[in-house]
Amino acid sequence: MIRVLIADDQALLRGTFRLLIDSEDDLTVVGEASDGREAVELTRTESPDVVLMDVRMPEMDGIAATREIAADTRVLILTTFDLDEYVYSALRAGASGFLLKDTPPDDLLHGIRVVASGETLLAPAVTTRLIAEFVRRPAQQPVRGLDTLTDREREVLTLIAHGLSNAELSEHLQVSAGTVKTHIGHLLAKLNARDRAQLVIAAYEGRLVTPR
Repeated sequence: MIRVLIADDQALLRGTFRLLIDSEDDLTVVGEASDGREAVELTRTESPDVVLMDVRMPEMDGIAATREIAADTRVLILTTFDLDEYVYSALRAGASGFLLKDTPPDDLLHGIRVVASGETLLAPAVTTRLIAEFVRRPAQQPVRGLDTLTDREREVLTLIAHGLSNAELSEHLQVSAGTVKTHIGHLLAKLNARDRAQLVIAAYEGRLVTPR
């Protein structure tokens, strides 16, 4: 059973999400938070597998709350605002995914399951917007470990940043699923990244990707 905490300052939305999530056999809501600070406190007491986190909330916003809990809990950011800065800030804070509130119900449920499984949820359309934004920004500090990557690992990292799934990587590179997982494991270790979302950030900050 996947345990979900809902953090949103709108009671009606929390109730709607609860009904949707609790209608699934493999999902259950373990708590509701009306602001970021309450979300942090409930995460520590209820130990959810996934926190469905709004960005704009009183007391403490979703980005700050994510920063406090993402080391131990998967966070799926859900917001009405698809601005680049929110996506970037959420990923930097440790979020494992990003969805808009007008996402179809089935896609939201799928997103919760994807994030709970340890994967990253970042739509290709959002990824492309992020790439365009990053090349307009001043260069960040050099990404540690990037110079240790093989040519193949750089290729895999670039494709991940463009939003390819493991299955798509396997098909594109014409290698087995096991080989793809091995490459990703090497990338996580060499770049000291916790998950796929941090690999995406490393690719952006290392300037391995450019707008299509």
